[in-house]
Amino acid sequence: MEIEKGTKWVKFDVMERFMADVFKGIGVPPSEAAVCAEVLITSDKLGIDSHGVSRLKPIYYDRIKQGIQLPKTRFKIVKQTRTTAVIDGHNGMGHVIARRAMELAIRKAKKYGLGMTAVRNSTHYGIAGYYTLMASKAGMIGITGTNARPSVAPTFGTENMLGTNAFTFGMPTDEKFPFMLDCATSTTQRGKIEVYAKLGKKMPKGWVINDAGEARTDSRAVLGELVAGTAALVPLGGIGEEMSGYKGYGYSTVVEIMSAALQQGAYMKMLTGMKNGKKIPYPLGHFFLAINIEAFTTLKSFKKIAGDILRGLRASKKMPGARRIFTAGEKEHLNWLYRKNKGVPVNKVTQREIIAMRDELKLDKYKFDF
Repeated sequence: MEIEKGTKWVKFDVMERFMADVFKGIGVPPSEAAVCAEVLITSDKLGIDSHGVSRLKPIYYDRIKQGIQLPKTRFKIVKQTRTTAVIDGHNGMGHVIARRAMELAIRKAKKYGLGMTAVRNSTHYGIAGYYTLMASKAGMIGITGTNARPSVAPTFGTENMLGTNAFTFGMPTDEKFPFMLDCATSTTQRGKIEVYAKLGKKMPKGWVINDAGEARTDSRAVLGELVAGTAALVPLGGIGEEMSGYKGYGYSTVVEIMSAALQQGAYMKMLTGMKNGKKIPYPLGHFFLAINIEAFTTLKSFKKIAGDILRGLRASKKMPGARRIFTAGEKEHLNWLYRKNKGVPVNKVTQREIIAMRDELKLDKYKFDF
């Protein structure tokens, strides 16, 4: 893991309290502010720095202050069966909406074996893996997906049409950590480019193309170009069909449909955040599926077989020069072991953002060593 020069470490409990106080300071009710902070700190704990405290100001703080995201969440079930529900989040806090939606799916799965919820008019919900971890902790398989503002071009295209559209799975195992596959359906995602931009690093070729189909590597310039529509992320697999970019394009489309069509929600260019030259909310859609393992087999048996599969993969023959083989969720566990006594690594840009929010909200009790 790469740590920028000048990075400062802040204890997890301190940073979580700070984030909760920031959310409260801009109008999020205390119990809901705690949920938002918990989702963000979970990302930092697992080493997914693109979705933790670094997103507090540019995503949530600024959008609430701009009036394009509501700090108070109105969670409304608009249609429901024993195993399903459609939910309207009314442009409230995505973390709160998503957690309640997954809790509802889990409750239904406990009773009926399967539970699925579809959400419309939500907002950015943070690390998708948080919600699948909820299911795995409940002894279930968890699946979630979300659409996002357009930034990805379809295979053979250059126009940003689809979001990065995370498609995420979580499953319990008999190991110290669950299986957790949390990734975008694009080769990379905007949050990682933001990290590169903050570090002043160029991106690898093949992440982003311009409107002529040429590879772009200037991370800072690309952030503006993605908004302007003159650059686009590449689907998972890469440019064109040679490296099977059509597969990522296909999976991204699956997520787009399931994040919009089930719940009569917004999709693709409806998620640009602009209308008639003015900023508007990003009315995102999500879906959550909980599968009760004990409706099929014993939880103990499932965990053992899942663990055996993962151990078998890690023990398989390695490429020359490779130190080890990883399975999904393992690196996040190792990041937690490394960080649990150190805290959150805060780079220079995020340090300035934290100080600005602290001073603006007069949260003088936080004496950060920046």
